[in-house]
Formats: sequence, C-alpha cells, structure tokens
Amino acid sequence: MPTSPSEPTPPPGSKPPFASAVPSSASGGAAGPVVVDLAVVGAGPAGLAAAVTAARLGLRVTVLDAGERPGGQYYRHPAPGLGAARPGALHHGWDAFTTREAALRAHEAAGRLGYLPGHHVWTVVPDAGAWLLHAVAGPTEAAATVRAASVLLATGAYERQLPFPGWTLPGVVGAGGVQAMLKGGLVLPGRRVVVAGSGPLLLAVAGSLAAAGADVPAVVEAASYTGYAGRTPALLRNPGKLAEGALYGAALLRHRVRLLTRYAVTEAHGTDRVEAVTVARLDRDWRPLPGTARRIPCDALAVGHGLVPQLELATGLGCATRRGADGTVALDLDAGQRTSVPGIWSAGETGGIGGAQLALIEGELAAHAIAGRPAPARLLRGRARLRAFADAMAAAHRPGAGWSDWLRDDTEACRCEEVPAGRIREAVRDLGARDARTVKLLTRAGMGWCQGRMCGPAVAALAGEELAPDRRPLSCPVPLAHLARLPESGEAAVQRPPGAR
Repeated sequence: MPTSPSEPTPPPGSKPPFASAVPSSASGGAAGPVVVDLAVVGAGPAGLAAAVTAARLGLRVTVLDAGERPGGQYYRHPAPGLGAARPGALHHGWDAFTTREAALRAHEAAGRLGYLPGHHVWTVVPDAGAWLLHAVAGPTEAAATVRAASVLLATGAYERQLPFPGWTLPGVVGAGGVQAMLKGGLVLPGRRVVVAGSGPLLLAVAGSLAAAGADVPAVVEAASYTGYAGRTPALLRNPGKLAEGALYGAALLRHRVRLLTRYAVTEAHGTDRVEAVTVARLDRDWRPLPGTARRIPCDALAVGHGLVPQLELATGLGCATRRGADGTVALDLDAGQRTSVPGIWSAGETGGIGGAQLALIEGELAAHAIAGRPAPARLLRGRARLRAFADAMAAAHRPGAGWSDWLRDDTEACRCEEVPAGRIREAVRDLGARDARTVKLLTRAGMGWCQGRMCGPAVAALAGEELAPDRRPLSCPVPLAHLARLPESGEAAVQRPPGAR
C-alpha cells in the first residue's frame, strides 16, 4: 500500500464509485442519498489530509467545503486568472498542500472521493444510523445533502478581535484578513501598515507585508516572549518551530521593522480611513500604563489576537468542549480524534489552535481511526510534540484580563448592531446581566450578521465571564425555502443526538 498522499492506488477490496450529494428535497425518503463512509467538512490542512488518507485506506469519502478551491484559509492561493508565477511563495510547507491536492484530484477521478466546493454545511443531523449533512451550495444557494456513516469536522478557526476606539475605521483589517488579501488577491491593505495584536501570526504577516513592498513601521505585540520561558522542554522538542521563528525575526531585521512587546494599539485615528494609531505600554494584566502612549502614522492597521476554533456544527451536535490554554473553547477529543458524540470526529484548529503542521497530522490520525486502522507511531509522536508547543504558544499569548480598560464607553463593542461598550457595562452594572447571553438579550450585542464571531470575546469579557461555547442549530444563514423543504426527520437538527454529552 502506498504511504505517500500523492499515491492514491486503491487498496484491495476498495468500494465502487458512489453518489456524493443530492438535492436536499430528495433526502430523508426510503431511497435517500447513497451513504458514503465518511463526510469531511472543510478542505483546509486537516480536512484535506483526512480525506486523502481515508480514501487511500479504502473508505468512500465526500468532502464539502465552503471555499471554491481546496486549501482552506492557510493554503489560500491566487485565482488562476491573476497569473501568479509562484503561488506558494507566501506559504511554509507548500509541498504538503500540493501533494495532497494532487491526491484529492486523483482519488476524485478514480471515483473514490467526491469533492464538493462551494458547499457550506449548515447543520448535521442523525438519520437512521447515519448522518445527514445539509449544505447551501454555490452562489445560487441551492440545497444539497450528503448522507454519511461518519463525519469529520475540520472547520478551522476565525480571528479573535479585541475592540479599541477607532477599530471600525476603513483601513483597520484583521491580521488574518491581510494574509488572505496577500495570498488570494496579491494586494496590500495600504502602503504603511502597522501590525498589532498578539501571537506568532503577527510576525508572519509583517514579514509578508514587507516582502511585498509595504512599509511596516512596527509590530506591536501585547504579550511578552518571556512567557515562553517556562515551556523550555516544549520549545526544544520543536527545533523546526524555533527555526521558523528565527526566520521571521531575520525578516524583520532585514526590513528594519521595529518589534514592540508589551504594547498594544489603544486607539486608531482618522476621518475617511485610518491615518495613525496610538500605542501604549501594558502592565502584566494588559492594562495601559499612563504616560507611555505614542502615535505612529500609518494608512492601514493589521490587527488580531490569535484565533478562535469554529465550533458551530460541533456544539450544535452537543459535542463536549474544553477550555484551552489561550482561554478559547475547543473540542474535547480522544486519542483517535473522536468527539463525545459517536460517529463524529474532528481534526485541526477545532481541537485547539495549533497550526497547519499539527492539523495535517491530526487529519491523518482521524482517518486511521475512522478506517479502524492502528495509528502510526510517527503521527502520535508528532501530534504530542506539536500540541505541547501549541499549548506553550497559547499560554504565552493569552489576553490579559485588563485589556478592556482601553475601551471607552462610546467605543463600539458590537460592530454589526452598533452597541457601544458603555451600554454593555450598563447592562451588567444596572440591569443585572452576569453573562454574555443576558447581555445579548438586553443590548442586541452579538445578534448581527457575524453572530458574535467578532464581538464575542469582548462581550464576554465585559460581562465578567470567559467566552462560552455557543450552541445553535444553524451554522450560517440559510434560505427559509431550504428549511421548509426539510422532511420531518430533519427536525432533529435542533435536538441533541443519542450519545451526546
């Protein structure tokens, strides 16, 4: 049996080609969709690795991905029409993607794997010993359904944003959004770009911006790298990560980018767009220190405070969660990447933010577990080593409790519903709100288009609680016509499946 993901030779006894998806109006009947062995949600590093490994091990696989091309957010690459000569120039480990993409295409051509781009899965429901995955498909928002014996959730993560005065100005962009602009569109957010927030992504963003021709006057890191001091064993076990950090540091030196640690952007200034930012020194709890503010002119700001696992599908199913070292909520998984719900697996950032290399390993491990194969020792060792490093990184860059001190009462905490921080504080102080859900009911914070993805950490902090898992039956906007066409069995979308805890 081949060991490389680029060699999709079918094992003995592999199953014949299969139907990948049907219109949802056909689901739920006696002759519903053909059951595949595994449905993978997400075609980023974890989902891609899981899909091609599972297909190689003889499973019939269908991959549903909201994107138009495989790779997810990390392996985002320019559209062919842009004519990029070196699409992997802004990536580390580009070969890890290209070999798996080639394997996906080969398995697809051989009928062992169905790949459905532009399919946003909005709910997963139990159905007669299997699972139904309902999706919104393509620009026309058509309905589609996949029926699978097992499901692997590889939905990735989104950026954590901590608001500050002026963060709604044009030109203030998420750090991950800047990476997407560079990788996918080959465009810069501005000519003079301050990079701020917390976490190692900032170094990668600053290096990419500088290499693309932008002037980066400063990287403003709210944490201190001395936070890694107590995690020396995890660092020494990952020399590749240390080398990667040294590479980023060398790029900053080469482009004369100043690194400010224990500093944060506390205000952005401008009229039609951002024109400058104020940065201030922070104490150990991330409270701005009086008299330390300085102003840096810029025409764009790339800002982000790490990532938050995207769990809507998993928590809607009732999958158990745990609190990560960075304060975010992640899925509680066993050694085989199983969730607490039988038949549901997960890999990648959903189990805790850890990066593309860890996601690739976890995807392969999950595929082996689903196929009933023993886990290769090298994968187990790699996961343990990289997870230890990820936990060290998360602990070092966890936001301090005092960051909300830079929020004025008139600062919009919820951008979608235009809810200022002062109204949230009033709900807590005068109206008895003690959690984010009550704050939402009293102020509408979190009820807008992003459904709390942008403001969730801020609202929870102002309410005096940690960010909690958000359980909801729908993971994205869905046309009402799709809901109306669901058979009665589809009503299980709002129920906890058997075996959930």
